[in-house]
Amino acid sequence: MSNPLPARLRTSLTAVVGPVLACGLALAGLGAWTTQGNAGSPPRLTVTESSVYVRFGETPETAAFFTTTNTGGSADRLLSVTSPSVATQPELSLHRMTDSGAAYRQPAASARIPAHEGLTMSPHGIDVTVRPEGDWREGERILFTLHFERSKPISLLVTVVRPGRKAD
Repeated sequence: MSNPLPARLRTSLTAVVGPVLACGLALAGLGAWTTQGNAGSPPRLTVTESSVYVRFGETPETAAFFTTTNTGGSADRLLSVTSPSVATQPELSLHRMTDSGAAYRQPAASARIPAHEGLTMSPHGIDVTVRPEGDWREGERILFTLHFERSKPISLLVTVVRPGRKAD
């Protein structure tokens, strides 16, 4: 004769182990999510600096740069930039170097703006590739709107500067 207690104990343990494992995995996932800056207060974004370069020579494109600060408790993403003064949709771009030292741009789908930090664009990292409609002159101010994943769009007038200079 076999004892029914071990079978009942096995069934009870099997019924308990599944939910306990699921709770443990959920807790670990929430911990990782919080560590990555995805919990807490919503993102609070401000654009603290901006500029757009005058086109150089016969090059049809130029670059715009934005420094976005996030004082909120959650990360956000810059998804796109628009302007009524451009010939084609501006693109987020990463600048890369080949082994031979040549530079090229690679389109970027978005740019992360970490919580309690921010995003600083530069000619050596991420920027916005822009094809002006007409010729922009140094000192001119161009309307741009930044579109984010979680935050409301931010519109601002951006000063056209010569490469290497910052807007006043």
